[in-house]
Amino acid sequence: MKLTIVRLTTLSEQDHIDLGKIWPEYSSSSLQMDDEHRIYAARFNERLLGAVRVTLKCSQGALDSLRIREITRRRGVGQYLIEEVLRMNPAIDSWSMTEIGVEDKTAMGAFMLAVGFTVQRSGWQKR
Repeated sequence: MKLTIVRLTTLSEQDHIDLGKIWPEYSSSSLQMDDEHRIYAARFNERLLGAVRVTLKCSQGALDSLRIREITRRRGVGQYLIEEVLRMNPAIDSWSMTEIGVEDKTAMGAFMLAVGFTVQRSGWQKR
């Protein structure tokens, strides 16, 4: 089975379980999903390994709560997830990522630089 990046529009029972492991601080019923508020996830063998929340407004996109399950980290899942989110939204020319929900700001900072973002106040940006 290959790793795929998907935009979640409805959640299966397994998705609810997996998102609870990815984001234990959020209840799956509190996750807003519509054209402006999106959730993209990395799926492998019918399981979600990581996810990011995306808010789109005009030509700007805001990322938050990027998290990969600990057992899967440092294997390129996060990089693939971010690259595909940007690719799937070609009309967006300015991206930002907030520090909200970041567990380890040093590690996230290094990761965001590696995927082409620059450091900004309270997060990162890519144009």
